Amino acid sequence: MSGQSSGCGFLMSVVVHGDSALNEQEKELNQRLRRLYPAVNESETPLPRSWSPKDKFSYIGLSQNNLRVHYKGHGKTPKDAASVRATHPIPAACGVYYFEVKIISKGRDGYMGIGLSAQGVNMNRLPGWDKHSYGYHGDDGHSFCSSGTGQPYGPTFTTADVIGCCVNLINNTCFYTKNGHSLGIAFTDLPPNLYPTVGLQTPGEVVDANFGQHPFVFDIEDYMREWRTKIQAQIDRFPIGEREGEWQSMIQKMVASYLVHHSYCATAEAFAKSTDQAVHEELASIKNRQKIQKLVLSGRMGEAIETTQQLYPNLLERNPDLLFMLKVRQFIEMVNGTDSEVRCLGGRSPKSQDSYPGSPRPFSSPSHKASGSQPYLTGFDSNCCNGVTSNKSHSSSPHSHKPCPSGSALPTSDISLNGTRSQQPITRAELSQVLNVFLSSHNDVDMEVDHFTNGVTESSSNGFLNGSSKHTAEPDDCDADMEVESAQSKRQLCGGSQAAIERMIHFGRELQSMSEHLRRECGKNSANKKMLKDAFSLLAYSDPWTSPVGYQLDSIQREPVCSTLNSAILETHNLPKQPPLAQAVGQAAQCLAIMARSGSGSCAFASVDDYLH
Repeated sequence: MSGQSSGCGFLMSVVVHGDSALNEQEKELNQRLRRLYPAVNESETPLPRSWSPKDKFSYIGLSQNNLRVHYKGHGKTPKDAASVRATHPIPAACGVYYFEVKIISKGRDGYMGIGLSAQGVNMNRLPGWDKHSYGYHGDDGHSFCSSGTGQPYGPTFTTADVIGCCVNLINNTCFYTKNGHSLGIAFTDLPPNLYPTVGLQTPGEVVDANFGQHPFVFDIEDYMREWRTKIQAQIDRFPIGEREGEWQSMIQKMVASYLVHHSYCATAEAFAKSTDQAVHEELASIKNRQKIQKLVLSGRMGEAIETTQQLYPNLLERNPDLLFMLKVRQFIEMVNGTDSEVRCLGGRSPKSQDSYPGSPRPFSSPSHKASGSQPYLTGFDSNCCNGVTSNKSHSSSPHSHKPCPSGSALPTSDISLNGTRSQQPITRAELSQVLNVFLSSHNDVDMEVDHFTNGVTESSSNGFLNGSSKHTAEPDDCDADMEVESAQSKRQLCGGSQAAIERMIHFGRELQSMSEHLRRECGKNSANKKMLKDAFSLLAYSDPWTSPVGYQLDSIQREPVCSTLNSAILETHNLPKQPPLAQAVGQAAQCLAIMARSGSGSCAFASVDDYLH
């Protein structure tokens, strides 16, 4: 029995090790292809990565992840020739594309051809013999360009040789290499959308392809650098003529507006003064936007919303989808433990606990202002944090609540899962139940949550739902600058505070009510639905940060939220939503994408980033 057990363990070890090695190879391939062909968008134009098991003649056999090709025909006449194409054509956005083929065995006669062919070319032939087919043959060293008659080109090749094929999509030429040395131009005026192709004709012939799985024998990156330099020199030589002064002035205006747009107050002032320009926004307004941006980028969404409502009273009321997006982001920051509201519940000092409003406010649609009637978002008081009433007044906000009685506990309504407030720590099963309630309330959302708990009800979960409010290195108060913090060795839901977790659940219910109200008032919104579903799905995992939806917790996800809010504020001042400089850069990037789709290979070496950096 023990022998069987050890045997199974050995087999399992081999399988796991094999999977790990395959993953490493795939990772290495992806990294190499991204480095060689950064302009290629593989979601639109995938790169060739192997031979196609569907696009080959029957005498061709494939193995080793469809990278090894062997001949299995009779090999008596040219009619027994057989070829195979790669899985995808070469994208024009490569600029320069390269692959290599190693001759494992030349077989009986070494009748092998390496080259290119268009989709639909007969595979019962060696590459180069038919129209839109191009090949370099090993038995005689000839090149074949859409013809059965070859031209002298290079040396013959045999077992252990490595033959490379380079396609230049800028000047539409092709050259070959042998064992790392270029053999010169073989073909010119190549058509677009060609596939790497290899053909064999006699028994025993075996070749291996390298589409980037391993380092190439030939230094293709040096050749690419040559062409990048040529293309950049062409761009630099573009004639400006007598309009150079106009261009200079225009660029200065674009830079100045960019600095103002992103609230770089001091830099914008200094640049405007040095270039003799006027700043078209008051300094106080720029600083207000800067303050809001800093709050969003540090994860303090509650404060960002509150500050926006104070400085721009009607902005969020007029933009319900924007307010909803900000609230969803606040929920995510609560899960992350970075929003001021949950930080203040995590055992902070008394000052920190009564300094931060920013709870969800009752939402009114533009056509239904808040009135004396009961708002549809009920419960938690924005001036009450962990039972401590704030002395802060928010009369400027159109959405205010009556303060909680001093010293009151968190509201019991809608927090407990069974209608009564529980003093026990919230378990993973209860969180899953909350998640199920959140998601099932939408009639058009179907999501199974059984797998979240696997039927297990734990008394604690991963140490972060134990109600012990464990914390490391707490700041003295919540008013301190909460810049993006480095990840703790053990991250905890809502910072590890039981009260914060309860607040987050309550906030989630208010957010759900807001979603339902928006749907009633404005109709269905698929983007809002997905946003909310993704945010709530964070609760389905014991470690949200490493989950499939954990990307939402990355601080970089704050940037688009910040940008959208900033653009909305600028619109209230009749200023552009996007700075002209960003529009120009975006337009240049789109032009390059159009060039790629239209088959202009030079786009590969005209990266906007190369000039910005």
